[in-house]
Amino acid sequence: METRPPPGPLLEIDQVSLAFGGVRALSGVGFEVAPGMITSVIGPNGAGKTSLFNTISGFYRPSAGAIRFEGRDITRLPAPRRAALGLARSFQNIALFRGMSVLDNIKLGRHAHLRTNVFDALLYFGRARSEEIALRAEIERRIIDFLEIDHIRHAPVAALPYGLQKRVEMARALAMQPKVLMLDEPVAGMNREETEDMARFILELRAEWGVTVLMVEHDMGMVMDLSDHVVVLNFGQVIADGTPEQVQRDPEVIRAYLGSGDHEDLRRRLRGARGGNAPAVAADTDDGPADDAAANGAIAAASAQGASKAPATTAPASTPPGKAAAT
Repeated sequence: METRPPPGPLLEIDQVSLAFGGVRALSGVGFEVAPGMITSVIGPNGAGKTSLFNTISGFYRPSAGAIRFEGRDITRLPAPRRAALGLARSFQNIALFRGMSVLDNIKLGRHAHLRTNVFDALLYFGRARSEEIALRAEIERRIIDFLEIDHIRHAPVAALPYGLQKRVEMARALAMQPKVLMLDEPVAGMNREETEDMARFILELRAEWGVTVLMVEHDMGMVMDLSDHVVVLNFGQVIADGTPEQVQRDPEVIRAYLGSGDHEDLRRRLRGARGGNAPAVAADTDDGPADDAAANGAIAAASAQGASKAPATTAPASTPPGKAAAT
């Protein structure tokens, strides 16, 4: 019996770097997103997670490296072309049209796939009319019903509570017919019930719709429960990449979340992040009073934080990052 080779990655991030002036947001980031899997990108605040999402979706252009989708290099493609290929995303800060209804916001997600031109749309006759009728029927039958928002479909977005607005944003992304759904902090600011609902929707998307999910999230309990694959960023670099169990035991991940207590190491990392083409952990050189002042300020802040959370810093090395973050 002939055996087929395993499928290649659906999305591949290959040594991607991104800089804003002298500040490097990403440095040689590389990992793969397998089809049909839930991959999560985690890391402390400022690690470069949203910058990575913006680079993948086409809002930022990397200074080095490549992004491949279904084997095709999309590094130079603009964001609308990537959306048409099947990359859809939500945003960390809700980006809906607040004066429009829920249904109209969701329909906008299909714009990249519509065949109607501007003249057809202005006349709203023939092809334009039939295409919108079919689109509305599909959205109401499949997306709105799936996310359980039928009761608010005609409500203005501005009148909705935060948790429901996050659902509407996910619905708009689903209207784009994604192959990879990118969710930037999908449960940020939600209560426990809203978080459980969103986690259920994500699992059902993978199981029933066959959608691959790439997610940035700070809720470590949710990440470890849902994810097949976890990538950890810190100071714009990948420090761990593997299953949730492997990542939780990784000493570099524990150090990134709990700290090592080594102030000189923090000094070197800060200089490396500011050093343009210098490595992320730069050589131990004196870059002048300005860098020392910045490093000293960060060290003082880290020390103060550590003093106020003393029990967390004494957690054993086997403590999962989610547990420590929750204390």
